[in-house]
Amino acid sequence: MNACSDYQFTRRRMLKMFSASLLGMPVSQLLSKTLEGQGHAEHVILFWNSGGMSHLDTWDPKPGRKTQGEFNPIKTSVPDMEISEIFPQLAKQMHHAALIRSIAGTNGDHGRAQYELQTGFNQSPNIIHPGLGSLVVHEREPLGDLPALVSISGQAARAGYLGQQCEAYFVGRPGQKDPYLAFPEGISHARGMQRLQILEKMNRRSSDKNGGSELKASETALKDAVALMESPALKAFDLKEESTQTIERYGDNEFGRGALLARRLVEKGVRFVQVNRGGFDNHGNIFEAMRNHGGVMDPAIASLISDLKANGKLSKTLVVVLSEFGRTPRINDGGGRDHWARCFSCMMAGGGIKGGSIVGASDEDGMAPAERPVKVSDLHASLCHALGISLSKELYTPQGRPMRLIRKEAEPIRELFI
Repeated sequence: MNACSDYQFTRRRMLKMFSASLLGMPVSQLLSKTLEGQGHAEHVILFWNSGGMSHLDTWDPKPGRKTQGEFNPIKTSVPDMEISEIFPQLAKQMHHAALIRSIAGTNGDHGRAQYELQTGFNQSPNIIHPGLGSLVVHEREPLGDLPALVSISGQAARAGYLGQQCEAYFVGRPGQKDPYLAFPEGISHARGMQRLQILEKMNRRSSDKNGGSELKASETALKDAVALMESPALKAFDLKEESTQTIERYGDNEFGRGALLARRLVEKGVRFVQVNRGGFDNHGNIFEAMRNHGGVMDPAIASLISDLKANGKLSKTLVVVLSEFGRTPRINDGGGRDHWARCFSCMMAGGGIKGGSIVGASDEDGMAPAERPVKVSDLHASLCHALGISLSKELYTPQGRPMRLIRKEAEPIRELFI
């Protein structure tokens, strides 16, 4: 059994069981296993692009080479920086952003690569390392009543040995009310609170029989859920407060609403927001797929950066666009690109990042780093550096095992901050 299995108890699962408890389900069925320096950034918005987003068709175009594909590079707001034509609005915001074009990955398998990119470590049979969001909310004090870590349109990496208090609050459909953040129909607020008090007493009586760690995880999730349900800050999740013009500017689709919600959440103090988008495993017809991705992602991320700059939040909010690896320079017979971890790219903006900068370079075909190779763990070290989180800090798992937050050999990408 995994050493951290007691900490796999999600807030959403607790909310479902909480609703069931109010309808009379036995309590026995409800319990289950479940700064060193001061950086500029206070918040992170991570756009996680699952499947392996092509670096050649986004941040690192290769005009005139056989690897180019169907897209041409376009000029940006930064002299000598070009990106793919699928991002015309983002091109106007690149003076706020930095590109890393020489990430040297080691895993070409989706599962292993996603684990490494989201935790900074390789998978191990004996430990679950915390994801980036869980690490941030563990090391930085919460701001306001909302959950410190929110994952939109998909699940974030698990909190692992950091425990239930560092798990993400999951938003399935941005802009729609969460049915689990209210008492069931027919249950008044007063009656619901009375039932919660009864549930708490019964849980205490059952703690010896069912196990203290399991009960503690469930109590943490329930406490957080009730606090969120009663908080005025919950309005941040309601996009009806935004104008039709703003929603259309971001894009009236799930990704656009997710980016808009991310902006609203950091404005209300949420430390880490992850916006998830899949569909990048394009082994065939990649250019049609990437054209569609660009049409959705470009206005959303560009509007987010522009709005964060306008409201003064960009300097304190690190925006990251990342995937688990890139795609092959060679275009296959099906008009697609396959997995390619040897060299890929990411974009960062705000949060103390030096805008308009490019770190590293790939070779002429985008096959391997030609200048300044960047390790995956260096990305994590850079994020922690931006947030003022100690790179050498050790924590202890519930079993007493010492664990570093960041790999020992990892170093911040200094060029991003100079």
